[in-house]
Amino acid sequence: MFGFTRTRRAGVVTALALGASLVLAGCSAGGGGDTPAPGGDGGDADVSITMLPKNLGNPYFDTSSSGAEEAAGEFGGQFEEVGPSEASPTSQVQYIQTAAQQGTGALVVSANDPEAICDALDEARSADVKVVTFDSDTNPDCRDLFINQATSEGIAKVQVDLIAEQIGDAGQVAVLSASANATNQNAWIELMEAELAASHPDIELVEVVYGDDDDQTSFDKTAALLQTYPELKGIISPTTVGIAAAARYLSTSDFKGEVALTGLGTPNQMREYVEDGTVTAFALWNPADLGYLAAFAAQALVTGEISGEEGDSFEAGKLGSFEVGADGAVLLGDPYVFDAENIGEFDF
Repeated sequence: MFGFTRTRRAGVVTALALGASLVLAGCSAGGGGDTPAPGGDGGDADVSITMLPKNLGNPYFDTSSSGAEEAAGEFGGQFEEVGPSEASPTSQVQYIQTAAQQGTGALVVSANDPEAICDALDEARSADVKVVTFDSDTNPDCRDLFINQATSEGIAKVQVDLIAEQIGDAGQVAVLSASANATNQNAWIELMEAELAASHPDIELVEVVYGDDDDQTSFDKTAALLQTYPELKGIISPTTVGIAAAARYLSTSDFKGEVALTGLGTPNQMREYVEDGTVTAFALWNPADLGYLAAFAAQALVTGEISGEEGDSFEAGKLGSFEVGADGAVLLGDPYVFDAENIGEFDF
């Protein structure tokens, strides 16, 4: 049920295999990639970062945590990753409480539920712990900043556009999501439903199912969808675990090449399925950049460079300068589409 903790002091950081130049199109909010972050030595502030993803053992969060660890190495902070093995609404609470008791400078959290961890986060903030959410937000009142991977509208639209193109803009589709309480998933699905209704009247969304970001559950849900809807033309899975599990099922079934699959995935997970024709195209941002940006945002809060107010700006190492928007949100950039022509260029 419970995961592990790993701590590493800055300066002894394993580099991602992405290479220093790998920044996805649209992911940088500005230039100045060589500008060091102000206050990089942390001054008298505690620049310890505790990373709390939805669950451990998830390749997406492994990559985002590696990006945060890289950032901590650059600004001279201490990095620790903790978390549950399963993504349930309250599974993160004890990790938040422990981190606060141990005096971490900042928590960087991808929330499994928008409300369930708020009390624990409020307690941490009352102990002067800065709270940055990334990937999946809480209620804005529960944190200092949210690092948004892309706008919800952009994420929803790119997935709808991809499935529409792949099925000839007509037929039945289903959504294979993560958990029913995931803030980001639910926002994207709601916007996908609106986009389908407004721009794709001949596409019918027959069902939304939940694989709970578990490989086997997602695999089984894919099988069930195909059995329940024999006329199904496509599946959208806006979760890296779900799309990989669905692709694994389709790749050895009679549905390969007959049922389209798209959504959000990482190139390393999806490469074999693109190369064997199971998947035509899918989208994502660079999760390493997302974690990297979240760590620099946390450092800026801890050192007092910013307070998290709209209009605040800070430097994020190689990604450049970013500005805090409404409701304490910082935008990484636009989603990126991977296909057979470009997937070989990426390694994460």
